[in-house]
Amino acid sequence: MANGASPSLRERTSAISWRVRIALLVLLGIAALTVWLTNTYLTERFTESTRNRADLRLALHSGNLLSELRSNAIVPQLLARDRELIGALSDGDYSRSTQRLIGFVEEIGAASLFLMDKDGRVVAATERTRIGVNMRDQRHFLDAVRSSATVFSLVPREASGYHFYYSRKVQAEGETLGVIAVEVDLAKFERAWAGITAAVLVTDSEGTIILATEPRWRGLMEDEALARQDPEGAIERAIQATADWTALPADAYLAGEAMMRSEARLAFRGWRIVSFTNYASVRERVNSVLALEIMGFAILLALAFYFLSRKTAVRMRLFQRESAELRALNARLQREIAERERVQQTLAVAEQTLAQSSKLAALGEMSAAVSHELNQPLAAMKTYLAGARLLLGRNRPDEALSSFQRIDDLIERMGTITRQLKSYARKGAESLSPVNMGDALASALSMMEPQLKSRQVGITRILPSEEVRVLGDRVRIEQVMVNLLRNALDATKGAEHPEIEIILAQGETATLTVRDNGHGIEDLDALFEPFYTTKRPGDGVGLGLAISSGIVNDLGGRLTARNAEAGGAVFEMQLPILDEQTAAAE
Repeated sequence: MANGASPSLRERTSAISWRVRIALLVLLGIAALTVWLTNTYLTERFTESTRNRADLRLALHSGNLLSELRSNAIVPQLLARDRELIGALSDGDYSRSTQRLIGFVEEIGAASLFLMDKDGRVVAATERTRIGVNMRDQRHFLDAVRSSATVFSLVPREASGYHFYYSRKVQAEGETLGVIAVEVDLAKFERAWAGITAAVLVTDSEGTIILATEPRWRGLMEDEALARQDPEGAIERAIQATADWTALPADAYLAGEAMMRSEARLAFRGWRIVSFTNYASVRERVNSVLALEIMGFAILLALAFYFLSRKTAVRMRLFQRESAELRALNARLQREIAERERVQQTLAVAEQTLAQSSKLAALGEMSAAVSHELNQPLAAMKTYLAGARLLLGRNRPDEALSSFQRIDDLIERMGTITRQLKSYARKGAESLSPVNMGDALASALSMMEPQLKSRQVGITRILPSEEVRVLGDRVRIEQVMVNLLRNALDATKGAEHPEIEIILAQGETATLTVRDNGHGIEDLDALFEPFYTTKRPGDGVGLGLAISSGIVNDLGGRLTARNAEAGGAVFEMQLPILDEQTAAAE
């Protein structure tokens, strides 16, 4: 009986095993079909919704662009009738024209405004660097002179991109006096588009890209711009083309990413605007749904295998092994905690040692700063004493008395410097007062006069006609000027004809520029760090520029340096202008 029942049991077990296998195969087939159908349906649906949003966003960009162009189109027509501008072109007095244009540009929000006389020379502009530039060969000047209406011009930039101008000639009694031009700031749309995931470009009537989120596209045709992709982007495109099965065929590829293309026409000179939207959002949404479906089927399969396997003994052995590993891990963790406590104790001792070393370093820096800042007055005193001795020997006591007075001034300056350096560590409150930058520069040049004469350095000074006043400490400002002049003097030691150019200008800030024809600056990054110097040992300790930068920063300005294109170094000290409101508050 038992032997007869045994084959029957094995047959039933075998039949159940085949049924389970068939059920699992059917479940896998249903899962694959469901995932395929879901992928096809959701990809088409999400792609269509993404394209609709891209078209809506493109319409918004088009409207903003047209609004900016149309709002600026009327500006030249209004300014061409301005009586003050017509009077300035007639009389040749442009003293108030620039300020009037600045007032207009703040109201209309344009990039810039500038006025040209009938010869094409810029006589007034919101950007002062344009004043004096001759534009008689420029398109926006020639088209405006030839036309009786407002003209729009597209002028390539020197670096990249384009200038967009509306211009119109200014007439009085039938005579052309000049041209008024407004620059439309379309670059702000590029900056705004850079914050979105889509790529946007605008082409003119000939198909040339004039605005784009990718700067390297400007000036190219659309096909040329899309063909420009680095080898890594091409490799990514090839990988995605074979691995991405959740998206429809792409309209274009940017940096290896699949893109859908949307285009719209602008009602302006045949311009077109095109956007490229990434398929990533479509893939993410489709993949999230597919992941849920696959997870569901995976759970079903896991449950099926779990109830079929029931290998409790194996699991128990696994748990025991994991428990042993956890105990070993816990013991290792205890040892690491003890080691870290010992390291923390060692670190506390090291921190105390480092604090003491920092105090000694600060003391050394203070000593070096005192030595550096007193060297210049001491050198000048030595020169004045030698001159006074020579004058007394020649029985010229009055002139010798003048040298003694200069020595007395230098002693007073040395006392002021030592007081400032003593307060260097505690940053106390400062007493600030109005300072005439021209007078301070004259005083600094007077202090450097012996060195400049002995080296026979050519000095060129360009100063404004009106006073340039700032709020600060005159002694400290002179200290910065002397350091800049001394650095320029040292930099021209190897020059055949040493020259130093000093420019004092007044705009939004008071700017003092010191330019030399020396060898230039090798390491701009470390230039203002304490104790950094390229001089030979004994010629300097590298604190002059570090102290000067700290002084200018304390006064609310900034000290910068760069290499000039023609050779040599250029240092610029910028300080806030002392206007009437600030002076009244003080």
